[in-house]
Amino acid sequence: MGPPVRVHDTATGQLVTTAPEGPARMYVCGITPYDATHMGHAATYVAFDLLNRAWRNAGHEVTYVQNVTDVDDPLLERAEKVHVDWVELAERETELFREDMTALRVLPPEHFVGAVETISLVVALIERLQAAGAIYSVDTDLYYSVTADPEFGGVSGWTRERMLEVFGERGGDPDREGKRDPLDCVVWRGERPGEPSWESPFGRGRPGWHIECTAMALEYLGSAFDVQAGGSDLVFPHHEMCAGEGQVAVPGQPFAKAYAHAGMVGYDGEKMSKSKGNLVFVSGLRHSDVDPMAIRLVLLRHHYRSDWEWTDDQLWDAVDTVDSWRKALSLGAGAAAAPLAEEVLAALADDLDAPRALESVQAWVDATLGNTGHLADASDPAAGPQVHRLLDAALGLAL
Repeated sequence: MGPPVRVHDTATGQLVTTAPEGPARMYVCGITPYDATHMGHAATYVAFDLLNRAWRNAGHEVTYVQNVTDVDDPLLERAEKVHVDWVELAERETELFREDMTALRVLPPEHFVGAVETISLVVALIERLQAAGAIYSVDTDLYYSVTADPEFGGVSGWTRERMLEVFGERGGDPDREGKRDPLDCVVWRGERPGEPSWESPFGRGRPGWHIECTAMALEYLGSAFDVQAGGSDLVFPHHEMCAGEGQVAVPGQPFAKAYAHAGMVGYDGEKMSKSKGNLVFVSGLRHSDVDPMAIRLVLLRHHYRSDWEWTDDQLWDAVDTVDSWRKALSLGAGAAAAPLAEEVLAALADDLDAPRALESVQAWVDATLGNTGHLADASDPAAGPQVHRLLDAALGLAL
């Protein structure tokens, strides 16, 4: 049984011990499916797969929710550019994402939900926010007023000046005329020619970005759920807006108890992103016969909160490491497994410290094989199968 799990909470800047009441509840923001899964995506979902596993190893059931933003401007723009139906593009890339996650041994969420499936949830949430006086209209669009939540800014801790600097870069429209506050975000986008739209009490249209995740989280997890998670580029505005909307909809309750964020992965000196085109795709490596466990091992070698850069050298080193570990496991006997299990579970419960856990595994492999590569320490005749199960259950490494 693993120890209680601590994670770094962005809102407080502190490590907090999660204390689930009933199943541990986690919401991880998902992809906008207009391109294949790159290593930045993979790093985030592998990171919070570790949290899922750490909770389970600590004896908790887990309710894990992940969305798919399957109607949004980037998706519609890509579909138009490549002359593909936007629904077909979303379905194809979502399926590829699921295949990539399966290959990387990421445990699937209990609820994997597309925005298109949850229009009615969004409409109902907007109506609740309207009743609270937090919604106003600009032409045919509806906006959420950030000042409706007195705790606005509590997730990111950012100054207003910093928020204004990045809001427009991350899907916001700070310069739109008619808004009460430049930081207010759209929750319902009135129908535009050539864009998909749905009927609603507010007229035909489609949801804004942030309100989708808020509605799904409240529906499937309720308020004050344990962790909202995603990449660090979601701290503001996405998670800040979700928290505000949720806290206005359910007064007196935090939207989430903690906010956990994964660092950014770079390549060729810049953050890996579709806009820069500097992407390394999981599917591309898989289709080049690269062992997915080597890909996962590269990701695990970096603490989830760190920013780092992908290199091919890391991948080939991980391929060699996986081969070495498989050799040690295949011997059956080996160095004592019980101390290793204690070390690995303790490391992962301590803010998902996968690098420390891997150091312990490497030490076990070194002790088992010795410098000659042959069995050196057979103090535990059943160590191999036990360590194999440990690596699978705790680290998601199926060796």
